[in-house]
Amino acid sequence: MLRPLGVVIVIVALGACGRMSPLSPAQGKPLPVKPLMAKNTPTAEQLLTRPTYADPQRVDELIKKSQPRPVDSFDLPPAGGGAAPPPPVGTEQDTSTNTAGPATPQ
Repeated sequence: MLRPLGVVIVIVALGACGRMSPLSPAQGKPLPVKPLMAKNTPTAEQLLTRPTYADPQRVDELIKKSQPRPVDSFDLPPAGGGAAPPPPVGTEQDTSTNTAGPATPQ
């Protein structure tokens, strides 16, 4: 039981002790060619750096002023079976529906 476990530990330890060095092209191989609109050929470090649009910053836009929610015609009543709360005072109720008439001619 200990022998297979020891073999696994040795394999994992050998795999984890790789040599770390800066990345560079293989011996005798050049970096990729210069992009068409670029002024110069980017270095390996520039090629590995993510552009800002690939790692956007979080935007916490706060509400500037308090606004009531618009009336939602799909607002369902509570699960207990009670009626939905009335819309806030001063808001217009949208009385239009999404029905277009019967699905088949009568």
